Amino acid sequence: MPRFTTRTLFALGAALALWASAFAGIRSGLRAYSPAHLAILRFLVASLMLAIYAGIAHFRRPALRDLPGLVLSGALGITFYNIAINYGETKVTAGAASLLIASVPIWTALLARILLHEKLTALGWFGVFMSFAGIAMVASGEGEGIHFSPQALVILSAALTSSLYMIMQKHYLRRYSALEFTAYSIWFGTLMMLPFGSGFVHTLRSAPAAATLSVIYLGIFPGALAYVAWAYVMSHGTAGRTATLLYMIPVMAIGIAWLWLGEVPRWISLIGGAIALAGVVLVNTRGKELPYDLSENVPDAA
Repeated sequence: MPRFTTRTLFALGAALALWASAFAGIRSGLRAYSPAHLAILRFLVASLMLAIYAGIAHFRRPALRDLPGLVLSGALGITFYNIAINYGETKVTAGAASLLIASVPIWTALLARILLHEKLTALGWFGVFMSFAGIAMVASGEGEGIHFSPQALVILSAALTSSLYMIMQKHYLRRYSALEFTAYSIWFGTLMMLPFGSGFVHTLRSAPAAATLSVIYLGIFPGALAYVAWAYVMSHGTAGRTATLLYMIPVMAIGIAWLWLGEVPRWISLIGGAIALAGVVLVNTRGKELPYDLSENVPDAA
């Protein structure tokens, strides 16, 4: 593990904690906002914050040839992902949602196998099946009896979409910084949310202050500042194994949801999540002949 300066350690801890808090923040905001309205307000705020930072940091303008791909990245990684996860969390607890989203590296590894011809070892395939078994336990734990929760399956579709987003990053990170790519994706993704905004102004006016503040928090902190903090960590040469600490997000998310909302996933979800995370770690540490470098991607957290 790389040595951290005090500032880098603080930035790393802040990024992880802020991303982990997003799952509980979504549940809090959903008490007054629909999934689409929550996403719109959150990313209008995040877009404004990133626009201010872009002006200070002098972001490069995207090349004309890159615009279609950046628009598609925004549609997949921001618009669909966030509306889907918001809808999923109408029924799924924050902790269980974070465990399902933690499957993104598994989907990414499988897509990299198909699209980028990156090979998995026998241990890698074992990790994949191990993760899928854990994911099934989480999904069933959030349903009634032994039935799968439809909302959990929607969150899994968000995880799959996020993996496509991360695959697309590999192409654009050759020309843009991680923070630039993220900002462009968020700006385009926010624009594509607006058609879902019917009744948004009325909801904004009638929503309780606590719910609105939760959504504003999501936009400022997990939606903007966490990405700035992560970019700072990556720029100080601590990439490599630092990215494996992203696996701490579900653990932190469960703790934050307990403190903020007083909710804890069912035991079957917790056990399944532990199995799924073990599979993810196995795939990303021992399961690839041509390692997929998680550290070069910006996580698509909640």
